[in-house]
Amino acid sequence: MTQVIDDLGVDLSTLDGVGTRTPHPLVLVIFGASGDLAGRKILPALAQLAEQHSLPKEFAVVGVSRTYFSDEEYQNTCRREGPADAPIWSQICGNFRYLAGDYTDDDLFVRLDSLLADIDASVGTGGNRIYYLATIPTLFARVAEGLGSAGLNKPAGDGTFARLVVEKPFGTDLSSSRVLEGQLHEFFKEEQIFRIDHYMGKETVLNIFALRFANSIFEPIWNRRYVDHIQVTVAESLGVEHRGAFYESAGALRDIVQNHVMQVLALTLMEPPASMDATAIRDEKVKLLRSMVIPSSDQAASFVVRGQYGAGAIDGESVIGYRDEPGVSPVSETETYVAARLGVDNWRWAGVPIFVRTGKRLAKRSTEFSMFFQRPPHLPFAGSLSRDLRPDALTLRIQPDEGISLAFGAKVPGPEFRVRTVEMEFSYSDAFPGPTADAYERLLLDAMIGDAMLFIRADEVDQAWQNVAPMLESFAILQPPLARYDAGSWGPVEADQLIESTGHRWRNPS
Repeated sequence: MTQVIDDLGVDLSTLDGVGTRTPHPLVLVIFGASGDLAGRKILPALAQLAEQHSLPKEFAVVGVSRTYFSDEEYQNTCRREGPADAPIWSQICGNFRYLAGDYTDDDLFVRLDSLLADIDASVGTGGNRIYYLATIPTLFARVAEGLGSAGLNKPAGDGTFARLVVEKPFGTDLSSSRVLEGQLHEFFKEEQIFRIDHYMGKETVLNIFALRFANSIFEPIWNRRYVDHIQVTVAESLGVEHRGAFYESAGALRDIVQNHVMQVLALTLMEPPASMDATAIRDEKVKLLRSMVIPSSDQAASFVVRGQYGAGAIDGESVIGYRDEPGVSPVSETETYVAARLGVDNWRWAGVPIFVRTGKRLAKRSTEFSMFFQRPPHLPFAGSLSRDLRPDALTLRIQPDEGISLAFGAKVPGPEFRVRTVEMEFSYSDAFPGPTADAYERLLLDAMIGDAMLFIRADEVDQAWQNVAPMLESFAILQPPLARYDAGSWGPVEADQLIESTGHRWRNPS
């Protein structure tokens, strides 16, 4: 197929007559097919794509796991993960096959090679393969090695592709991340690897591009001349749930700051890319990450707050503290909350403080980016007439109520010229009624098409780990005190003191 690129950088050869991007024929191989991720995210997303006519007719899935299923049992399992009335999905599931075996056994990959050849012949998938690593992270390197030993890491022929989709976490620190990258690159080229972070597929994250680069009213003020400070909040009302044992080895810094927070900062603060090409966008993201001002391990005590939730109440229901969660040590020092003061040392953002915070068991589930603008140089109605006036702010709500709000001053009706802050709201659900595509729908389709724009490149991963490495070192060696906070609150008082010491206050999502 001839590639045709329009002036927005879109490959028109992947668009059909109604504007739906349709991949070439392919087989999706899901390693860890019997696991939670496959059943909860991957299969439902594929079912929705099928019902939207976004999958090619020549499409098949091979589920690979240690658990035994017959082909028919697996097909029926997949059908149940789709919508109740999904005739296209139900039909496509007839092409699905299942392969049981041990990932450490090279014979598994030999059998996979033979099965894929059979599917190419019977379904017409043309030798195109995507391998999705939905296993535990410790198996990533082994699966890549097994694919390489069977020659499945290379395209089956001219014009075909072999791609590897890798779920986070991409290592547990800078060293382990680099080891993993070396293991993956031993068998797959960088352009074959698609590192997936579901945050990157959310509509509000994608709308950052539209907000920044399609609206000339924002471009002149998106810099240090007009921006006073920036806040990023990634709040979860849930605790660690059934992941206590995992969280003990992770913590909030690894689990959220290293990936989600760094990605949001990179997208919102990067320089405008030359085009919407994947390389151009990811180049700018890496430049931003490299420009970030991170407190050293010695400075962490002054610039970073780490906390852990205790017992409290969420939505009126009592919940236990972190140390009482299943799988958690009763004397655990693992942080469930992190707040930090960061910065960016470049021409656009030099001197603008950036405050980030993330935590579990906070008052509300909310992810948002807020940009607070400089105050006017002079207020002719100062004093009590403007006591309710806060700084102008632009807030991008990423989840759960996707939208944008603009806070600005307005006169309160009445005889006095009293001014207070009001908010002008844009809601995705109101402006675009109807179902919104799940992040996995968008990212799976992008991987099938070969659009890497929303996937994480190796140098992005490496730089993000470099950015959090001093804080991790401080936690491990200097062991700064662990602040306590009640479940259902907005975090420890020490985090309030961190931002208030600079004359600012946290914006708590309403």
